[in-house]
Amino acid sequence: VALGDKFLRQAMDSFAVSYRQSRAGVFEGFDLEVLTAEIASARDEAVSRLDELFQRFRQQAEAAGARVYLAADADEANRIIARIARDCGAKKIIKSKSMTAEETFLNRHLEGQGFEVTETDLGEWIIQLRREGPSHMVMPAIHLSRGQVAELFSAATGKTQEADIGKLVRVARQQLRHKFLEADLGISGANFAVAGTGTLGIVSNEGNARLATTLPAVHVALVGLEKLTPSLHDALLVLKALPRNATGQANASYVTWITGRNECLAARDGKKELHIVFLDNGRRAMAADPVFSQALRCARCGACANVCPVYRLVGGHRLGHVYIGAIGLVLTYFYHGRDKAGNLVQNCLNCGACKEVCMAGIDLPGLIAEVRARILDEAGHPAAGALLAGVLKNRRLFHGLLRLGRRAQKPAVSSGYLRHLPLVFSGEQDFRALPAIAEVPFRDLWEEIRPEAPDPRLRVALFAGCLQDFVYPEQLTAVVRLAAGRGVALEFPPDQTCCGLPLQMTGEKRAAREVAAQNVAAIDPSRYDYILTACASCASHLKHWYPKLLAGSPEMSGKAAAFADKVIDFSSFILEVIKPDPAVFGGPAKKTAYHAPCHLCRGLGVAAAPRDLLAACGLDYCRAAEEDVCCGFGGTFSLKFPELSAELLDRKLDSLTGTGAEQIVTDCPGCVMQLRGGAYRRGLQTEVKHLAEALAERLR
Repeated sequence: VALGDKFLRQAMDSFAVSYRQSRAGVFEGFDLEVLTAEIASARDEAVSRLDELFQRFRQQAEAAGARVYLAADADEANRIIARIARDCGAKKIIKSKSMTAEETFLNRHLEGQGFEVTETDLGEWIIQLRREGPSHMVMPAIHLSRGQVAELFSAATGKTQEADIGKLVRVARQQLRHKFLEADLGISGANFAVAGTGTLGIVSNEGNARLATTLPAVHVALVGLEKLTPSLHDALLVLKALPRNATGQANASYVTWITGRNECLAARDGKKELHIVFLDNGRRAMAADPVFSQALRCARCGACANVCPVYRLVGGHRLGHVYIGAIGLVLTYFYHGRDKAGNLVQNCLNCGACKEVCMAGIDLPGLIAEVRARILDEAGHPAAGALLAGVLKNRRLFHGLLRLGRRAQKPAVSSGYLRHLPLVFSGEQDFRALPAIAEVPFRDLWEEIRPEAPDPRLRVALFAGCLQDFVYPEQLTAVVRLAAGRGVALEFPPDQTCCGLPLQMTGEKRAAREVAAQNVAAIDPSRYDYILTACASCASHLKHWYPKLLAGSPEMSGKAAAFADKVIDFSSFILEVIKPDPAVFGGPAKKTAYHAPCHLCRGLGVAAAPRDLLAACGLDYCRAAEEDVCCGFGGTFSLKFPELSAELLDRKLDSLTGTGAEQIVTDCPGCVMQLRGGAYRRGLQTEVKHLAEALAERLR
């Protein structure tokens, strides 16, 4: 349904493109790596002291006249707020934007108790009128067109309203203004709770938050425990990045600081009642979890949704329960339970865009993978996952099945592709052609093509991975040609197997650990200067996950760390280690477009090297728009969500071929499979190659 919503797609596309540009502009001159590390450190320190900071905040806030509560869960928080409203005789309640109130479904509870509740943030009021949840944490109504809002306002006011944004804003102001004046109680959230002074900090782009907290005689703030921070200095550190990361603004329009009871004309004694309800609802458990505590760094900027390719296609109502985007996939598990999170976590492409943009440095793809693994451990592993785990753990069985498949596929192979898809890949998988298994795997070619290196300066182990070993051996053959005669002794340890990334992505963590141990045992890092892989996905997984997976093994942890330290991607190896002389390349300079694999540009942080290689070998590099946006492969993602994968693939091919390039190159065999298979299905004449093949073709 979401894929068929043209306005949604256009709105998301426009915002995604403009957001990247705006964000880059407002962070110009910042050392983002340093700022992110400072925020992460400050937030981690606060999260480790939640109970202490809560007690300190309560002492300071109550000394200033406020009342402070701690709710164990959403139901208790809602009951406390409803009781406060009854005790003060409130009938009409206004609310400023609060994701924590969305988390507890506060409006539903209060309305069930007979209170009139009005959202005063423009976007929140719109979705309240529609009786639906937000589709973005910062821009809750981004999924709606001005025409839809005009129809909604027409129904709400009983008058026909024009689809003009300025006029619609005025209508909202007219409708909401008397609500502010009539309200008995105002409810807000808070971005910061400063323990040292008992101060609440609220960041907004509309004046409604300030009106909701000042005009009514009673103010109730619902605050997640993770918003506690020791000092104003720590709050201002987060504030430096929050509006920039959220919407690409240098500053928010309003930043309000509230300490204790303030003057209020509507109050009986001239002083506002201030009630502050802190919400646990799984936060303490998360803070105590050594893996997931980092998720509490989140400032709710929404940037992880802004850059997510899947969110861009389907919006927040499909990629979230209450909390939206990558952080939502994690928080849903802790705040709303396994049943709500189980399907959501399957939507992650593992492209790493969310981690790259996170102002607090949260490893969101890693946490999503951990949630997936925990859900399987709790609910049981499906037969398909158990079968995959059983096969990949047994190298001889896995390779034997691939060799058997090579023979069995022959009646269905045409021009290197499977002409008729196997049953498991039929139907919706037909958006791309799937490659046939190679006639001879790379491991069987090795002794024949192994280059001699009589006096080597380096010893290098080749890590093949599944696709390059059994489907695209020509890619590794090209790597060998490029390294031959450069003083490099290449070796191919035969006991290596799949890197284990498919197991990690499907939540089969135990099997992924066993596979990691097999590869570390097969390739002794002490024997090599580098462990070279031409698969960006393998390289990222080997480098980042092997030390984590094997950290608990006294025998393997040190070796796994040494193994990961030796891993290097193809582009970095050729450019920085081999350092090829441009004179060794020649021939016609083809117009070449480049697709940046997610696990290379973000997983490994390698961005310039592939493009520098294109220039060094004399190819005519044609820069495409959004080169680093995912092609939609995502390993098992493309099997589970073929419609989404197909849409991402079409966008990527349109972008790359729109440059007029004769060929497309990339550093990942998975991306080659996706792009080449899609180009073949569309009848495109543009060649798709691994970067190694494009370079090797130009060797003199």
